[in-house]
Amino acid sequence: MMPDFLTLAGQRALITGGTQGSGAATVALFRELGADVLTTARSRPEGMPPEIFVKSDLTTLEGCETVARSVKDRLGGVDIIVHMIGGSSAPGGGFAALGEAQWQAELNLNLMPAVRLDRALIPGMLAQRSGVVIHVTSIQRQMPLPASTTGYAAAKAALSVYSKSLSKEVSPKGIRVVRVAPGWIGTDASIRLAERLAQEAGTDLEGGKQIIMEALGGIPIGRPSTPEEIANLVAFLASPRAGTITGTEVVVDGGSVPTA
Repeated sequence: MMPDFLTLAGQRALITGGTQGSGAATVALFRELGADVLTTARSRPEGMPPEIFVKSDLTTLEGCETVARSVKDRLGGVDIIVHMIGGSSAPGGGFAALGEAQWQAELNLNLMPAVRLDRALIPGMLAQRSGVVIHVTSIQRQMPLPASTTGYAAAKAALSVYSKSLSKEVSPKGIRVVRVAPGWIGTDASIRLAERLAQEAGTDLEGGKQIIMEALGGIPIGRPSTPEEIANLVAFLASPRAGTITGTEVVVDGGSVPTA
């Protein structure tokens, strides 16, 4: 009998933003692979076991501190951190539509939770001289949509640079730090974005999807990634099978980015 190719048995994992989309798919897969998982969001969805959930608002310092304490109290430490949280609620209309509040909101959602939680939890990884940190960025750091997601793209670019810097510091001490850069993912959030773009453009949902496709220059495989496909990549990178992968960004976008 062949052994399982991939296992996360015995691994303690924090997955932020794990109640919907790719985050929920990652929580489900990690648990299937044997990890002891803790996840967090503003509210617990029906059907999610309370023992794996922490209610918090990670856009605030207090929310991040709550999660860090829960990781230490309920898991006794952490072996894997997956920063899935992210998104954009900024209005369309280009740079002029983004005021101070919108810029701060984009940074507080897409950059600062990772910075704050890493600061709180990586010292424990350093003490045990092992761990994996995965930052979920976006191809929009290279291919921003100026009409609608300038703030989001800039925050994800900042996250990517922060992640690379962190990897250079802690990889020699046993901590792998990897970035995953998805393109368009077929989630409820992406549908909401398409609806918002459609409303602003005076078209229907399919028209909104076409706006996204055109902004990305098309997707060569002809479809967005599924949340499960993102989770598959994250699980592999978190596993011992990826033991020498650190400091890099793995793009999963169906071929949208035209050059490496």
